[in-house]
Order: sequence, then structure tokens, then C-alpha cells
Amino acid sequence: MTIKGIVFDLYGTLIDIETDESMEEIYRAIAHYLTYHGVYLHRWEVRERYYRIMKQQKEARGEEYPEIDVEAIWNEFLMQEGIRSGLIRGQLAKVTAHIYRGVSRNRLQLYPDVKRVLNELRTKYRLALISDAQSCYALPEIRAVGLEGYFEPVVISSHYGFRKPDPRLFQRALDKLKLKPAEVIWVGNDMFRDIHGAKQVGIKSIFIDSNQGVKSFENVMPDYRVQQFEDVLKGVAALT
Repeated sequence: MTIKGIVFDLYGTLIDIETDESMEEIYRAIAHYLTYHGVYLHRWEVRERYYRIMKQQKEARGEEYPEIDVEAIWNEFLMQEGIRSGLIRGQLAKVTAHIYRGVSRNRLQLYPDVKRVLNELRTKYRLALISDAQSCYALPEIRAVGLEGYFEPVVISSHYGFRKPDPRLFQRALDKLKLKPAEVIWVGNDMFRDIHGAKQVGIKSIFIDSNQGVKSFENVMPDYRVQQFEDVLKGVAALT
């Protein structure tokens, strides 16, 4: 069957990112910011509350591979602190999430040759994206590195409450593309979440051995393996 679409993972595949959520500066910055909205907590209280609500949210999902929603976490956090207006709380939750991400982020850049390869591929194929991510992080970061407009659809796990390798995420992309598994190729950097996930749906895969991701998973092998992004073009040619 003719290949019509190429579906990509985001972080570790297209975007080289490094974050450190253990940094004290994150929780100090948020604690200081919230004082301007009548919330007075020590940074350790912010951290403890954030992770407690996260744990509760994950447990409530009832999923094998649950995904959090950071805006919902901060929304609950702020409601517990007495901010009753849903509109104000929602806006403040997004800003707080952005502060969290911005302070924790050490690196955000494209891997070499990503735009050149995508520009070549999109002349022949439809490009889509599936990411284990938070939409309030991923969408601005996609814009920041210059990839806005390359992918349709963009499937982000925080919208669904579960993450890869759950086959439902891959199926969401296929449904939106209106393509069959045999008509697409998956490109990702994690042997468990990406390659195993794609194989559960019957999608051919290209594994990128980047500086991130799980490198092996029992009885799982990609259909093509590359060391650098420019070689994705060779992989697509080999699988079409």
C-alpha cells in the first residue's frame, strides 16, 4: 500500500530539550508570583501540593499509561487556595504552568537538519505529530523552534489522559488523517513508547537513536534505524 503520511514524535525526535523539575528555583518563583494573587505559601509547600495533586489526578485516570494535565493541576491548586472565579483561575493556572516550564527548561532547540528534512518530506507526504506532552508547553515550543504549520493533525497526550505506547493515541492520528496503518510511517526515539506503540497498531517505524529515549525493549525492533535526523529520508525511501 502506498505511503501517504509520516507521523513524528516531538521531544527527543524533532526537538532536543532538557528540563530539570527538581530545581528549587521553580517552586520559589511560583511561590513569589502567587503572592501577587493573594496566595502565601513557602516553596516547599508549593512543591508538595503540586505533586500530591498530580498523584491524585493520575490515580483518578484509571489508565495503564496515565497522562497528567498540568493546567488542571494548577487549577485545582488555586481552587484549594480560595481563588473561586473559574475564568481568573484558568488564566492564572496557565501562567503558573508556563512559569514552571520556563524556569525548569535548560535547553530547547531543533536537532540538526530537522527543517530541511521536513521541508523535503512535506512535498510528498502529509505530516502529523503525536507527543506525550502538555499542550500548554508543546504548542508554544513548536512555535518557538519554527515548526508551526508543519503538522496536521497534532495529537497531544494531555488532551486525552493517556500517553504512548497506548495504541489509542496512534489511532487518533490515523483517524484524523483518514489513513490506514499501512499508509503511514512512524518516526520516534523511544523503543518502548514509540516503536512498541506504533507496532501495536501495525505502523511501520523508523527509530532515531538520539540523546534521549529508551534504546531497547523486549522483542521490539524498528523497521529502520537511523543515528541522525537527516537519515530519516533514507529510512522513508527504504520503507516506501
